Amino acid sequence: MAARRRAYSIGVAIDWFFFVFAGLAAVWLAYLSFTETFRVGWWGVPFFLAFWLLLAYLVLPRLHRILTTVYVPEYFIGRTRTSDGLLGDPVNLAFQGSGEQIRAALEAAGWTRAQPVTLGSSWRIVASTLSRRSYDEAPVSPLFLFGRQQDFAYQQEVDGNPAQRHHVRFWRCPDDWLLPGGRRVEWLAAGTFDTSVGLSLFTLQVTHKIDADTDVERDHIVRTVTDADPRVVVDVIADFATGYHARNGGGDSIRTDGDLPIVDVRAVDPRVDASGEVTP
Repeated sequence: MAARRRAYSIGVAIDWFFFVFAGLAAVWLAYLSFTETFRVGWWGVPFFLAFWLLLAYLVLPRLHRILTTVYVPEYFIGRTRTSDGLLGDPVNLAFQGSGEQIRAALEAAGWTRAQPVTLGSSWRIVASTLSRRSYDEAPVSPLFLFGRQQDFAYQQEVDGNPAQRHHVRFWRCPDDWLLPGGRRVEWLAAGTFDTSVGLSLFTLQVTHKIDADTDVERDHIVRTVTDADPRVVVDVIADFATGYHARNGGGDSIRTDGDLPIVDVRAVDPRVDASGEVTP
């Protein structure tokens, strides 16, 4: 048994060595790119662009992964995490029901399912944002809960502007997992409102900026779903989390009162709309 513990310790040490070494190597590469920028005149513009790309998409994410591995807990604290390990948007909704029932309730309320993030969908959202053309199925960036990214996401575009949208991500809860306090729910969700496109405060990556009052978006999601279908009922766990002011993974301010609505869609038949008509 002692030999097995020693082997495990050596493996962890080697893993951490390469983990940190990769971060330091990325910092050094960005430094060389930045210093070379001042030696080549106007050719420094593409060098500066290369420096920003290295810094935003390699160096800073690597550093954040190193640091958040140390100080961000792995257990549930009511916050999602970004792919870089940073604390993301607050978990501000819970759902009871199947994925099909949730999707039926949202689509009846005028929500559109977001496409997955691919090279094609990423390019399309850049083009649509620059040209201000509608893209109501635009992808949302991955956020992580329970160690995995969202199962699916829905959104509502505002006035045909892809830079502004309501959106909500959903995660299926693990079997037998309970909320702090002991209540069982089947899904957790994080809803926020995108106000514009900008740069992340923590990584300098291009990203959507969100409205600070996440409770307004939470209540908007609940209201649209319940208004569209009377079969949907809502219970609220008041003060589920302490009300707080913080920042999400992009550096945007967030604030919440800590309440957690539990939206029950188990009475929704995905094949029957709210008027009782059978859907195709």
